[in-house]
Amino acid sequence: MSDFDVIIIGAGPGGYVCAIRCAQLGLKVAVVEGRDTLGGTCLNVGCIPSKAMLNATHHLHEVHENFEKMGLMGGAPTVDWAKMQGYKQDVVNGNTKGIEFLFKKNKVTWLKGWGQITAPGQVKVGDDTHKAKHIVIATGSEPAALPGVTVDEKTVVTSTGALELATIPKSVTVIGAGVIGLELGSVYARLGAAVTVVEYLDVITPGMDAEVQKTFQRILTKQGLKFIMGAAVQGVEASAEGNVTTYKLRKDDSLATLTSDVVLVATGRKPYTAGLGLEALGVEMGPRGTVKTDAHWATNVPGVYAIGDAVAGPMLAHKAEDEGMALAEVLAGKHGHVNYGVIPGVIYTTPEVASVGATEEALKEAGRAYKVGKFPFMGNARAKAVFQAEGFVKILADAATDRILGAHIIGPAAGDLIHEVCVAMEFGASAQDLALTCHAHPTYSEAVREAALACGHGAIHA
Repeated sequence: MSDFDVIIIGAGPGGYVCAIRCAQLGLKVAVVEGRDTLGGTCLNVGCIPSKAMLNATHHLHEVHENFEKMGLMGGAPTVDWAKMQGYKQDVVNGNTKGIEFLFKKNKVTWLKGWGQITAPGQVKVGDDTHKAKHIVIATGSEPAALPGVTVDEKTVVTSTGALELATIPKSVTVIGAGVIGLELGSVYARLGAAVTVVEYLDVITPGMDAEVQKTFQRILTKQGLKFIMGAAVQGVEASAEGNVTTYKLRKDDSLATLTSDVVLVATGRKPYTAGLGLEALGVEMGPRGTVKTDAHWATNVPGVYAIGDAVAGPMLAHKAEDEGMALAEVLAGKHGHVNYGVIPGVIYTTPEVASVGATEEALKEAGRAYKVGKFPFMGNARAKAVFQAEGFVKILADAATDRILGAHIIGPAAGDLIHEVCVAMEFGASAQDLALTCHAHPTYSEAVREAALACGHGAIHA
């Protein structure tokens, strides 16, 4: 039996970041992980491999759509699917090995296997039981099931199977117009598949700024994705022609079918807590399978904590990382804090979509007086030079104080640009503060400054 200050169950972004910070703060730490590699869903079968595929297929898209416009002539490349899959795996391996190195560097013990909390302060891994003053649940999430749809990860797949298809399909049905569905749908559309997205709601990317939603759907439609909105999927059946998806249109209850080689189920994720022994331990659970915690990520069982996708809030790797670092501070006797009002969200399509803070819809609902500063990328010289002038930056500021309340970007490098606004919001900056800050020319970031200027006397280039 080994004694630790902290045992963390799960080596995803929340778990491994929490472990490293705990070790840096002088605590003796172990991480329980049953995969052969560290990094959890994100590094192994989620964020990282999907970005590799998005990168590869973006270059393919550029060759077909834009190279000739720039005077780059010659035959278009063909896709070596096995080689592309190999590139993706190399990216994954490099990142997961990196976490292993960081564990060794920081003297974090990897307990290989699946963990069960048998009693407060005790975690069983295989045949061994280990003691700890603090136990952290960082077990992440898994794809949510859809009634009437049986996933085989071959032709009816979740994001995991979609990243390792044996061949490039000729047609794909994506169930769900959220981040995962649109990113992976974009990958296969660029590879030549006919992609149809079936969404229950009347808008894509639920919860995002309404203007962004409309612009984003229009751009994706131009890129070849088809959308069937307001459709409730009833089931998926195999046939000689392929997988048949049956859906019911909410507007008139009419039934229709769609046949495709592959069906991607991208209807969200749910916390993964199976096998932890939480019920026997008496851990109180929250809505939709989340672990209930207080403001310091503590459960109702003394010494047991939870972070990341296992608890309430957006299921984002960086949210889990923030909670992991903050909890480590708490466990080391310091003060840990997460500003949940400044957690950005990003969709890594082309164009990218990013947001932070409040939407216009939320501000209207709250009855808050606000002003809008908006600037189109059509007025940004750098964006026009790389054929990415569609989209805009929108900044929302308090009508009286000019304090930035939120930002929404659809355009080139949106996932990087949003952090300028995040830092500004963290410091309580006004739109004028951002507008009066010099930005290098020519950069995409000038569009953010122009949107801030538009909150005042007006943008210069619009």
